[in-house]
Amino acid sequence: MVQHLDYLKESASQTAGPYVHIGTNPNWVEITGVWKADLGLVLVGPETKGERILLEGTLIDGAGSPVRDALVEIWQADAQGLHNSPAETRGAADPAFAGWGRQPVSETDGSYRFETIRPGRVPYPDGRMQAPHISVWIVARGINIGLHTRVYFEDEAANEADPLLLRIPEPHRRRTLIARRSERDGLPVFRFDIRLQGDDETVFLDM
Repeated sequence: MVQHLDYLKESASQTAGPYVHIGTNPNWVEITGVWKADLGLVLVGPETKGERILLEGTLIDGAGSPVRDALVEIWQADAQGLHNSPAETRGAADPAFAGWGRQPVSETDGSYRFETIRPGRVPYPDGRMQAPHISVWIVARGINIGLHTRVYFEDEAANEADPLLLRIPEPHRRRTLIARRSERDGLPVFRFDIRLQGDDETVFLDM
């Protein structure tokens, strides 16, 4: 959920590296004792409502190589389309669902993986309903301002009328926001590779 921050002045930006993981995921870099577990690793629990899914992919640079030093965050509504946010006025979100996840990519192959739930639909600012989606934020060494994008689901009919997707006129560019579905051990798996530059560069949003 995008918050209205017009009552505050924008903070100055700076590059996220080279020590972003020390501040956000100390256990990942074997700095223990800061907190028991790094924040954002777990989104769902036994009581979480909704369809369990896996969201996974690889962060890829302009040369086609994996980016091995980056951080991926996801934000999403719960299964009923409600956000875990003080700004949510349509009802109470599922208390057993975090709605937010954070994970460093693999230092081996630049991959990430979140176990989450399929989100419900949420309204666009003009009231039209959006297709189910997950918001993604990426920071890495050399990226001065975090990159925002979205994940939509390949098997979702509502994509055809989604207000944001309709603002992207080129079909091949819209496809960069669509996660491809497969199954693994009976669990839906959605593959979403994030390409920072080059051919098939992922569409990034000015938010």
